[in-house]
Amino acid sequence: MLEFPPGFVWGAATAAFQVEGATSLDGRTDSVWDVFARRPGAVVGGDTGDPAADHYRRYGEDVELMRHLGLGAYRFSLAWPRIRPSGGRPNPAGLAFYDRLVDRLLEAGIQPWATLYHWDLPQALEDDGGWVARDTAFRFAEYTETVLERLGDRVASWSTLNEPWCAAMLGYAGGVHAPGRTDHAAAVAAAHHLLLGHGLAMEVIRKYTVDTPAGVTLNLYPVTAHDPVADADAARRVDGLQNRLFLDPVLRGRYPKDLVADLALDDVVRDGDEAVIGAPIDWLGVNYYRDYRVSATPVAGSEPAGPEWVGARDVHFVPDPAAARTDSGWEVQPAGLTDALLRVRRDYRPIPLYITENGAAYPDVVGVDGAVVDSDRVAFLEAHLRAAHEAIRAGADLRGYFYWSLLDNFEWAEGYAKRFGLIHVDYPTQRRTPKRSAHWYAGVISSNSLA
Repeated sequence: MLEFPPGFVWGAATAAFQVEGATSLDGRTDSVWDVFARRPGAVVGGDTGDPAADHYRRYGEDVELMRHLGLGAYRFSLAWPRIRPSGGRPNPAGLAFYDRLVDRLLEAGIQPWATLYHWDLPQALEDDGGWVARDTAFRFAEYTETVLERLGDRVASWSTLNEPWCAAMLGYAGGVHAPGRTDHAAAVAAAHHLLLGHGLAMEVIRKYTVDTPAGVTLNLYPVTAHDPVADADAARRVDGLQNRLFLDPVLRGRYPKDLVADLALDDVVRDGDEAVIGAPIDWLGVNYYRDYRVSATPVAGSEPAGPEWVGARDVHFVPDPAAARTDSGWEVQPAGLTDALLRVRRDYRPIPLYITENGAAYPDVVGVDGAVVDSDRVAFLEAHLRAAHEAIRAGADLRGYFYWSLLDNFEWAEGYAKRFGLIHVDYPTQRRTPKRSAHWYAGVISSNSLA
């Protein structure tokens, strides 16, 4: 029996654009993802954010499902274009939705964990420059103040940003996420302004609540060199862009010197910015899906880096032929989760950690008996929870785990083609069916342990 610490937080996560739907209700205006999804070929199947999982209308049913599973916390994001349409004045109708959601969660005994930004920038702000424009960080602080004024007395924990690497590099350099730009200098500026926005938002959170914990969520991927000598610099650059570009300013208050040179960060960082970004946080969220092995030159089966790998376009990613793969084609590497958690403990200051996302897409099928027997997801979950427990045993201050995702949903550029949920969603009817993995996870939560 592997027991988790007393008070360990068990939850599941979603994001507003991926589950809410109702993209034109209550005064909500377009986000960058609404506009990007309308671009021909941008999203698999031409899918859009409507209806998603219709969480906007069905949140009550979804909270009841969470209660039935025994979730202690629900990590959700708030839609900036619903709360401040077009980035402008606060919208009472949009705020009222989150009032209802938070109150329903509290009534069910579930902690609301709110993420302020999960990639749905109002399109009007993108038209003014988006995250490439320094002003957007200050508009984010204004939006944060609107949210904290309304919900600051009831939310259990705050996260400023989710995965700024994806928002900056996939959105502004890779072109595969909204807003779909392919400009390396823009991506570097976006990364810095996202982090500046994080720091400014932390100042607002501290203004409105002293006791509510707050942090930021980063997607951390261990990076190893295929050849420890020949590929060491390739690993340095990939690790720098994926991990240290965000960990160092948040936890050390400064950018790594090698990345300042590699990425020309001096072009966008102003005096005082790093102090704002490095203000103390209460916890760090770790999103983990896979690790990377890299080579400076092509090797058997390797794939060249895409345009999102700013400063590392000549690097090649080397597959592990022995690894199982999810429906997304991602290698299943649970040991990397242990490594990611222990790396934070080893290289940075002591800080409470939460696994804020970890999950897998599989081609789930509803059987003739109505059940979804997703044994592959159960195996994935068990392996990664064992890896999390190993990190705790080795000294990581890990305090919670949030599975991604509670519901099948709009999976960004993959549309509705990939299913990550514990709960199956039949999109034409919006019928919810807890999968075998949901029942298995409920058992883990109930016992706070793995058999």
